[in-house]
Formats: sequence, structure tokens, C-alpha cells
Amino acid sequence: MPLDMYAGIYVRDIEIAKQWYAQLFGSGPSFVASDTEVVWELEEHRSVFIDQNADHAGHSVLTIFVDDFEDWVTRIAQRGVEPTERVTYRNGVRKALYRDPDGNEVGLGGAPVPE
Repeated sequence: MPLDMYAGIYVRDIEIAKQWYAQLFGSGPSFVASDTEVVWELEEHRSVFIDQNADHAGHSVLTIFVDDFEDWVTRIAQRGVEPTERVTYRNGVRKALYRDPDGNEVGLGGAPVPE
């Protein structure tokens, strides 16, 4: 069964957030949905949007699981965004946590390193 994902993050200032998320994702938005909402299509049928809504900004939690975890973390760092925390769980799953200017948490997850 096909699966589409459209995950949202509320922000206070759409212009500031657009810049930060462009650094995180490595490009500008895939499209502008409205004056207060922009969308990044990370993969076909898998999108993340930011929406200007000051009342709800800073409360989002999102984790994106990727195959090439270290490559993603390295490329994001090269664009000037460092994780606020890196975690390796007991089962070996890795996670890099990023916080946008409003405090929203965007996690990047990766499978355990093969032995």
C-alpha cells in the first residue's frame, strides 16, 4: 500500500524559517503553498512544510530516518547547521537533533553502523 507523508512545523517568522530549513535540507522549498506556508518534498510523496503560526511555534517534533546518516549530518554541517545533540541508542540507532530558531526539534535518524 503506498504511503504519503505531509508533516508540518509551525514557525513564528516564515522568512527566517525558510532560510534555516533551506540550510538544513540543502535547497529552497520545493513549492510555496501560500504566503505563510512553504513545502520541501524530501522524496516523492514525503514532504515537510513550515507554516507561520506564532501561537503554535516551537512545539513540533519530527524525525526523518535516512539510509546515509553520516553523509546527511556532514552535508548539513557544511551548510552551517550543527546538531544540538547526537545520540546512539542501545540498539545502535543513531540520531542527530537539530533545533530551528523557534525551538522546534528536527531529528535525523540512522540505522546502526554495520559491524
